[in-house]
Amino acid sequence: MVLVVVVLPILWTVLLAFQHARLVDIQGMSLFGRWTLDNFSGVFSSPGFWTSLWTTLLYTVGATAGSVVLGLVAALALRRPFRGRGLLRGSMLLPYVAPVVAVAFVWETALSPQFGIVNEWGGKLLGWDDPIAFLSTRSFEVSVLGAHFDLPLALLTVIAFETWRYFPFAFLFLLARLQAVPEVLEEAAKVDGATPSQRFRYVLLPQLMPVIALLCVLRFIMTFNKFDDVYLLTGGGSGTDVVAVRVYDFLTARFDVGAAAAQALVLAVVLMALLGVYFAFFAKRVQEEEE
Repeated sequence: MVLVVVVLPILWTVLLAFQHARLVDIQGMSLFGRWTLDNFSGVFSSPGFWTSLWTTLLYTVGATAGSVVLGLVAALALRRPFRGRGLLRGSMLLPYVAPVVAVAFVWETALSPQFGIVNEWGGKLLGWDDPIAFLSTRSFEVSVLGAHFDLPLALLTVIAFETWRYFPFAFLFLLARLQAVPEVLEEAAKVDGATPSQRFRYVLLPQLMPVIALLCVLRFIMTFNKFDDVYLLTGGGSGTDVVAVRVYDFLTARFDVGAAAAQALVLAVVLMALLGVYFAFFAKRVQEEEE
């Protein structure tokens, strides 16, 4: 099963990455074809590759941190019994279990500059002069205390969508761990005069750190390879051109399977390098805190 599902697809991807492979050439390709590094040189020299890699990293870090933090807040808010807690806990899972096409369409409609409810409320409650195209604005200028900043609005909007859609994943893990924390620990800290923030910092957070570390690794891997959310919302335009969307564009626009496989292989190597840094410098520290 592992050979068929994992090993053979990886070997086939490597084979395609080192050969000139167009879509029409795949059936006639052999293992001992003409191997070349032209696909990789073309990937590294293609316009926008390094920018898309940096965009992918920003998107991944922002969405991972946002989903874990929001999941932690939700788990802390719903850990104590109260009327309707079960219904509210169940509703927290809706963003995660709903079809991505449906929720992406809802966000597109809500954020539309023509008939979106967000711009309607913004004009009435916040005094927006003009509607904002959240999903098609690469850079949006804001002024804070006389200083002007350019925000990557479309990228931040996609990160917000990713955070909202996948925080239930973190919520489930963290809530399960919070339910297993002995109440006597918090009660003892409360008797000793610890404030709520101190009880969270010195009692709950050490208990949650192994789960948070695991969530960060899982969400980082999932988000780094994410394609459907970005493509459905922006199509990779307006500064949201992540590497996964570029791989798709190489396949559909150029029909260049070899270049797409080379770019996917580069993406996998970068991801393994980043995970190697994590396990080398942070995993041991998390294990020590757990002990």
